[in-house]
Amino acid sequence: MVWRRWGQGRPVVLLHGGAGSWMHWIKNIDALARSRTVWAPDIPGFGDSDLPADNLDADTLAPFVLRGALELLRGERFDLVGFSFGGLVSALIAAQAPATLERLVLVSVAGMGLLGEAPVLKSMRGVADPEERREVLRFNLNAMMLHDPSSSDDLAIAVQGKSAPRDRVKNRKLVLTDILPKLAAQWRCAAYGIWARQDMLYRHQFDKLIERVNQLGLRERVFLDNAGHWLQYERSDEFDRVLARLLDAPLIDSME
Repeated sequence: MVWRRWGQGRPVVLLHGGAGSWMHWIKNIDALARSRTVWAPDIPGFGDSDLPADNLDADTLAPFVLRGALELLRGERFDLVGFSFGGLVSALIAAQAPATLERLVLVSVAGMGLLGEAPVLKSMRGVADPEERREVLRFNLNAMMLHDPSSSDDLAIAVQGKSAPRDRVKNRKLVLTDILPKLAAQWRCAAYGIWARQDMLYRHQFDKLIERVNQLGLRERVFLDNAGHWLQYERSDEFDRVLARLLDAPLIDSME
């Protein structure tokens, strides 16, 4: 695994989403690193990290991530923030109840058995012209990741163009199940969640999303307006403020 580190302070580990890399957090790292040590790996099979053996999904990748975090942090207590597929990996890690994990923050996470209409995406196969490739990337970002078309700017296109072709973890299936409420029963850390109201996964069944979220026993759940699935990019300033508040929330003993 390739891990990247910024800043100094209490450690926080950021896990990216599917078809992504550490760059899913490219607009959030600076704000976090002002007061924290930020660790942002490429999950195995994504970005610069090696591809493990077969049968790849969130449950088989989570142990690699946890072992890496425990080795690098050497007993330090840490917080874990996971986006989309990385949120499910984070939820699986939290279910193993590592003693040094203090907070879990899920961002645009699936795994609640809510299957929305699959977006229509364009293929990059055979597209050689650079401008055509940009337009395909822009189309796919607007279809899947972002709410406001103006959000698919040059940086978003560059992140997608760099990250998506290096996604070698195909046929991920756990995100399509209702595994998250089952995992939530095993969490021993403080858990929080952030979703966007215009996320294409949930926008047509938002009431059902809230019902499922209420089953997770989160200490707080936040729903951002005017943002799509990649909400930490599209509404980065607001997201950074919300995340900082959740990560600074006091840890209250469960017996109190």
